[in-house]
Amino acid sequence: MNPIFIDLRSDTLTLPSDEMRQFMFAAKLGDDVFGEDPTVNELQEFAADMFGMEEALFCSSGTQTNQIAIKLHTQPADEVICDALAHVYLYEGGGIAANSGASTRLIHGNRGMFTAQDVIDNINKEDVHFPSTSLVCLENTVNKGGGACWDWQEIQHIKEVCVNNNLAFHLDGARLFNALIAKDQNPKQYGQTFDTISICLSKGLGAPVGSLLLGSKKHIYKAKRIRKSMGGGMRQAGFLAAAGLYALQNNINRLEEDHQKAIKIAGVLKSCNWVKEVLPVETNIVIFKLCADYASEQFLLHLLKNGIKAAGMGKNMVRFVFHLNQSPEEVEMLGNILANIQNTQ
Repeated sequence: MNPIFIDLRSDTLTLPSDEMRQFMFAAKLGDDVFGEDPTVNELQEFAADMFGMEEALFCSSGTQTNQIAIKLHTQPADEVICDALAHVYLYEGGGIAANSGASTRLIHGNRGMFTAQDVIDNINKEDVHFPSTSLVCLENTVNKGGGACWDWQEIQHIKEVCVNNNLAFHLDGARLFNALIAKDQNPKQYGQTFDTISICLSKGLGAPVGSLLLGSKKHIYKAKRIRKSMGGGMRQAGFLAAAGLYALQNNINRLEEDHQKAIKIAGVLKSCNWVKEVLPVETNIVIFKLCADYASEQFLLHLLKNGIKAAGMGKNMVRFVFHLNQSPEEVEMLGNILANIQNTQ
């Protein structure tokens, strides 16, 4: 087996640059549970200002920020509307039920995206037999939708439905900055629309750990209590916060490079006779479907023999994710290997 030269499993695999490490080592520290870590405070203020929101809360992961948001917007026996492909439903360990005692109403949308009418159709009427609908969650970009970006006008329509029906509106923005770059959007647009937003620092932005929850002062005050109950209070967290601050200040615009890598490889895949379909590529994720006689497990083993790691997304589905630690030379090599693969079923 050849040594691994390119790892496409996730953009969570990014490593801090030398410049980021130096910035981390120079961070001023304090006790964040007491609200006294100056670097954590600076990161939170920087992010809140970027989105035009009142406050932000630094947490260990995007799962934690999402679960905190869901808990602060719901009561036990409430119901959360989200897509069937949503990360909050599929990949957060059953947290909606375990942490909030809430159920989910799943919408089967288009690549993880649904419409305002879909929301209207899934709001429960006031009846003791039904859970109370209290929250709508979107994910942008949609991981299982191939890094798909929501239409901004549809988000606005859903916001109107939420306002008219007294529903909270949360955004899982794990890869929101990829959408902002791809669609030339402004963070403040999102800050004006959503009640709470989760943004991840440890994916394409390249920080080693951490996410932020943004919202009103009231929401963040409550979020701090929930974070504490989850054991999420960190002490001298400034080292980690410094990485996130560096990422927000230096690594957003370069996400376009990752998008171009994805577009390049998608073009190669479309010419391969063992590929049945490539989902539309808008950001840094490529999801493609293999021909029916080529199982993803078999294909992934073939890639591994060629020094490439990737992730399966089901029986015949494979995902490639591009990030800052993959050089242009590696992407070129990847394209050449894919072009020369034969269906070895």
